[in-house]
Amino acid sequence: MTTKSKRLWIGSGVALLLIYLSFYSVHETEFALVTQFGRPVRTVADAGLHVKWPFQSILWFDKRLRIYNPRPSEFLTRDKKNLVIENYVAWRIEDPNRFVQTVGDTAAAEMRLHDIIWSGLSASLGTQDLESLVSASPDRVHTGQMLDLLTTSSERAAVNQYGIRIVDIRIKRLNLPEQNKQSVFARMRAERERIAMQYRAEGEQQALAIRADADREKEEILSAAYKEAETIRGQGDAEATRIYGQAYSKNPQFYKLLRTLEAYKKVLDDKTTIILNSDSELLKVLTQGEAGAK
Repeated sequence: MTTKSKRLWIGSGVALLLIYLSFYSVHETEFALVTQFGRPVRTVADAGLHVKWPFQSILWFDKRLRIYNPRPSEFLTRDKKNLVIENYVAWRIEDPNRFVQTVGDTAAAEMRLHDIIWSGLSASLGTQDLESLVSASPDRVHTGQMLDLLTTSSERAAVNQYGIRIVDIRIKRLNLPEQNKQSVFARMRAERERIAMQYRAEGEQQALAIRADADREKEEILSAAYKEAETIRGQGDAEATRIYGQAYSKNPQFYKLLRTLEAYKKVLDDKTTIILNSDSELLKVLTQGEAGAK
């Protein structure tokens, strides 16, 4: 191989190497930070094939959402109650240039996030009572509003300082220190018992009202029934008197005889002993027959 051929091969190899070093591709889920001798030059966020100078280097950063789970920490509420909070932070890299210059890698970024979130949670919980964080009444709980405000304020600090965007901050678990659990549970039991007593008292009051209404309605029904019964009885007595009057007017002697016999039926039986005078009106029919009934 001649010297000219060698030079041609070497030139071709160098050209191919320069071409290889001048092109790079960016994935849809990545940022590409172009650096020149260690100094950031520009950030490329568009996916596809791009060109750089051969002497420039590329740093890739994942721009997808990340989840950071800090260790559980103890905080103090406004009413001096200790809480153990376990939370998570959803974040992503917003400005690779600032990110590289301030933190450099994910582990250092999460350390900065821990400081920001811890101080933010401490300040926010210090303005809230325990009842606004843990309550049986949903309308008294303001945790969501507090975390939304914390997310907004922490996001501004993280973007400006470290090129990190905090997307969301949420509490996974809210617990009590072991030394405080029993007193809190006792207070919760007392509150439940107070509510139960209130419900029982309201139930007794309603039961008394229902019984009073039932008694009143019973008296009204009995009074109406007695009135109707007396009316019917009066009408019956009047009708009986009318019938008796008609019967008497038609045949007074026969009527008197029937009434006397009915009186005998009611008064006399095999177990009755009656001692009367011989001229008693009651004995005239028995002693005189039909003449006694006249």
